[in-house]
Amino acid sequence: MSSKVVLRLDSVSKRFGNFTAIDGIDLDIREGEFLTIVGPSGSGKTTMIRLLVGMDEPTEGRIYLHDEVINHVPANRRPTCMVFQSLALFPHRTVGQNIEFPLKIKGVPPADRQARALELLDLLRLPRNYYGKRVTQCSGGERQRVALARALAFDPQILFFDEPLSALDYRLRKELQKELKELHRRTGRTFVYITHSLEEAMVMSDRIAIMRAGRIAQVGTAAEIYAAPRSRFVAEFMGEVNLFRVEGDGNGGFRGVDLPITVANGSLGLAEGERALLMVRPESVRFLAAGQHADCTMTGQLRETFELGSRIHYDVLVGDRSITVEKLRDDQLAGNGGSELRLGFDLASTHLLADDLEG
Repeated sequence: MSSKVVLRLDSVSKRFGNFTAIDGIDLDIREGEFLTIVGPSGSGKTTMIRLLVGMDEPTEGRIYLHDEVINHVPANRRPTCMVFQSLALFPHRTVGQNIEFPLKIKGVPPADRQARALELLDLLRLPRNYYGKRVTQCSGGERQRVALARALAFDPQILFFDEPLSALDYRLRKELQKELKELHRRTGRTFVYITHSLEEAMVMSDRIAIMRAGRIAQVGTAAEIYAAPRSRFVAEFMGEVNLFRVEGDGNGGFRGVDLPITVANGSLGLAEGERALLMVRPESVRFLAAGQHADCTMTGQLRETFELGSRIHYDVLVGDRSITVEKLRDDQLAGNGGSELRLGFDLASTHLLADDLEG
C-alpha cells in the first residue's frame, strides 16, 4: 500500500432537506489500500459511497481525486467502478458477454474483448469454459466472481463495493472474503468496501473507518481500533467489552465507582475524583486460583457459560454487573453456575476512555 492519497474528502457534508446524512467528513484514501467503511444502519455508509462514486454530489465540501476536485464529475466519467449488492448482471447474457460489456462500450474489437475476458476469468479463478455459460446457470459465488471480473474490465483505479456478500450464506461469504483480499493483493488496486459486518471489515481491510450518525468515529487498522478505541461507541462496536467506571483516589491510584475492584498495583494518572471508563476486553480477564495475583481483582459468581466453537464466554456476576470472560476451549474453566470465583486483569491490557455515558 502506498502512502500517496488517491481520494480525499475535505469537510464533506450531504443533506436531504433538513436531514444531514453526512456531516463534515474528512478522509484520506490511500493508493492501493483496502479501506472498509463500516457502521450501524443509518450511519451514512450508503450515502458516503454514492458521493465517492459520483452518484450524488456533496452539499458542502470537496472531493479530490489526485488533487483535482471531482464534486460535479458524473460516475461514468470517473476512473472508478462499483460492485453492487444486487450485482446488476445481465441475466439474458453469457458470462463472457457480461464481462466484455464495458469493453464493448469503449469500442474494443471483439477478439481483444474475448482475450481480456478470458484473462479475467483466470484472475477470478473461473474455468475458461464459463465464457459461454449463461449467468443464470452460475451459483451465487460464481456470479460474484463474474461481477468482479466485469468491474475489473473497466480498468478502474478504484473499486467500490456496496455490501456485495451480504446475501450469501455464511460459508460462501467466508470463502469470498479471503478471495477478495487475495484479489486485492494480486491487482494492487484501491478497494473501498461498504459493509455492516464488522467481521468482514476486520478480515479483509488494511484500514477500517467506523461511521456513526453521518460522521467518522475512528479510522485505523483493526488491531489499533480494537485495542485503543476513541469512544465508548467504538469500543462496543468493535466487539465484546467490559467497561468499568473508575475515579482517582487522591493517592496516585484509583478505585471502582460501580464495582468493587481491588487495586493492588498501578496508576491510571487520574486526579482525585476524576472519572473515566476503564476498558478491558473479555480475553484480558482471567480466573485467579489461590495464590495468583493481578493488578486488579474482583470476586463474583459464575452465571452462564456460552459455547462459541473454539472459544467459551463466561458470564460472571460481580456485584450487580455482568462481566464477560473469554477463554479458548483448551483453557476452559471447571465450574458450575453459582460458583464463587476470583477474577483479575492487568493494567497493561486495559485502555482508558472518557467517562461518556452516551458513547
